[in-house]
Amino acid sequence: NSNATKESAYLRASTYWRVSLMYFNSTDDERLAEYSQNSLDCYHKYLKVSDIDATYVELPYENTFMPAHFYKSPATGDNAPLMILTPGRDTFAEDTAWIYRQALKRGIHCLVYDGPGQGFALRMNGITFRHDIENVITPIIDYCLENYDCIDEDNIILFGISFGGFLVPRAAINDERVSMCIVDPGNINWGGAFAERLAMIEKMPKRIRPAQLDFMLEDYIYKHGATADTICDELRKFDNTDIIDDLDCMTIVMDGTSEMTQGEAKVFYDMLDCEKEYLLFDEDSGSQMHAQMGGYATASELLLDLVEKHL
Repeated sequence: NSNATKESAYLRASTYWRVSLMYFNSTDDERLAEYSQNSLDCYHKYLKVSDIDATYVELPYENTFMPAHFYKSPATGDNAPLMILTPGRDTFAEDTAWIYRQALKRGIHCLVYDGPGQGFALRMNGITFRHDIENVITPIIDYCLENYDCIDEDNIILFGISFGGFLVPRAAINDERVSMCIVDPGNINWGGAFAERLAMIEKMPKRIRPAQLDFMLEDYIYKHGATADTICDELRKFDNTDIIDDLDCMTIVMDGTSEMTQGEAKVFYDMLDCEKEYLLFDEDSGSQMHAQMGGYATASELLLDLVEKHL
């Protein structure tokens, strides 16, 4: 019955509920909202018995909200950097624990949220993806600066993981308050590549189309609030090719030798015309997989060493 045991149990329970929803897109199934709430409840019980100084936040968004948590670092004073973490296409804000827990130890406050198309924002409030992410992240920065007086306004960091790594550069380009942008990994034209794949799937006769491809198509339609006729055009909006030259803050590009999109992060890095760092993980690090899955301890240590160097 120790706090450590409770902490582990609640965190695992929250994770089990959450993962059960990762590839579940039956929007008319009541379990979607029920399991989401169960996961959040368990996560809040975990935070209550942990030593993490966390505040649950419902970030205003149009006529609803995006669920988020503000984590205050215990290792700093009242004027510390803020890292805003954007998770991936299929994951949840809570899946970023590998980085926010280490950032807190380094004296960096963190705001972690489920944005449009992600996590509980999608599953509980029906908020679907949008390509103009600056209209999401700029209001988040506004909210943090208005509500927390412990933030150093000159050190605001955006960190995007997987699909989040594609999204955040556009937000950094459109908000001069962002001092550092971290992409894990980098990608210039995420939407174009997936639009081509889905277009090929749609051309395949349904009678011979594998069920897995049908699900993939349905999942993209669901998360982007599109239809079979509009999904490819919607995905093509997710292209930063024409604006990437405007990125002018310090940018860290993470990559792995076993990344899913081989070579894309290096292409992204080479196109940047700003202060930049390229952080490549290979098999010796154990962090070479997509977004460092399976090697989070090493990845977070090396990344945050680099972040501290440029603060």
